[in-house]
Amino acid sequence: MSTLMPELKYPQLPAWLTESPTDGATITFDRGFIIIAFCLYFVGLVMVASSSMPVAERLFDNPFHFVVRHAIYIVISLVIAGIALQVPMQMWHKLSGWFLLLAIISLVVVLIIGRSVNGSTRWIVLGPINIQAAEPAKLFFFCYLSGYLVRRREEVSQKLKGWIKPLGVLFLLAVLLLFQPDLGTVIVMFATTVGLLFLAGAKLWQFVSVLVAGISAFVVLIVISPYRLRRITGFMDPWQDPFGSGYQLTQSLMAYGRGEIFGQGLGNSIQKLEYLPEAHTDFVMAVIGEEFGFFGVLCVLALCLTLVIKSLLLGKRALEKEKYFEGFFAYAIGIWLSFQAAVNVGASAGLFPTKGLTMPLISYGGSSMIIMTLAIVVLIRIDHELRLQSIQATTKGGVKNV
Repeated sequence: MSTLMPELKYPQLPAWLTESPTDGATITFDRGFIIIAFCLYFVGLVMVASSSMPVAERLFDNPFHFVVRHAIYIVISLVIAGIALQVPMQMWHKLSGWFLLLAIISLVVVLIIGRSVNGSTRWIVLGPINIQAAEPAKLFFFCYLSGYLVRRREEVSQKLKGWIKPLGVLFLLAVLLLFQPDLGTVIVMFATTVGLLFLAGAKLWQFVSVLVAGISAFVVLIVISPYRLRRITGFMDPWQDPFGSGYQLTQSLMAYGRGEIFGQGLGNSIQKLEYLPEAHTDFVMAVIGEEFGFFGVLCVLALCLTLVIKSLLLGKRALEKEKYFEGFFAYAIGIWLSFQAAVNVGASAGLFPTKGLTMPLISYGGSSMIIMTLAIVVLIRIDHELRLQSIQATTKGGVKNV
């Protein structure tokens, strides 16, 4: 396997964020993942409270409506995390095919009985709970893809059909997502899939061919869809129609501009006063930029970057120990988190067209919060099992030497 994997080099992280499995027999989990997650939870809770109060006051006559619900989502996420943490990675691997089937069923169900908001049918309503079907679909597909790469890694590196099969599954999911429509999720899943297949040892010409084909397909989807084309033209020059197609982006850019280096201070955003739509969801980073400036945005991005690097390092370590499913799954989560965070920040800063993707663990939204928490739980569990394996190997070696 080592001959198939490209040599990856990562920036050095602080010692407290790169605890190795041999740091001590009593340390059986990586505290760095937990610290970063709680930092992002805290930032998200504070910023959802700051950015959502005006719209919550108008819609529900309760300025704390969204922040209370966000806090409840965090508590639910932690409860689910405590349960999921007990599930061994072997079970994730064993059930990966069933997870994919569940993802497909949920994407079909949402098209039949889903609730439409702003022209998109993305939510399954179960009483007081709204489930965004695309969020678990991402995690379940990456779980399936990791299992597939374990079974077919020789085909992926040597034969074209090794690529065709997972791309066929991705195509099916993409079709269901485009009926919602949700092009942003399709882009994230495509980028993660291509990146993971490349890391699994696919040849460069295969990687380039699929990448070109995928980009061409996205261009066609944009050209044939009038509303997507309006988004692109609005993104290219938002000031041409600042009160129409470019309204949201111009308001977001003004928020970043007002923030300058250190921001206007917590609670002092003007754009959140219902000038900037979706200020507590997709464009929460613009409010962070306005209230905490470039420094605040940089701190959030540093937390996300650290989480991504730790995920990639964990994947590399798992592959070195021949834990292939765990390694590919950690790689997939790292690529997914990095790409989604980059698209979210890039969309609010005018680098990418608006795609409706949340900022991981910060934006308001229960489905995204729970699934991102589950992704981090998977990373913690992978690290835990690697540590236990090293401790057991050390103990056996010590007994054998005696």
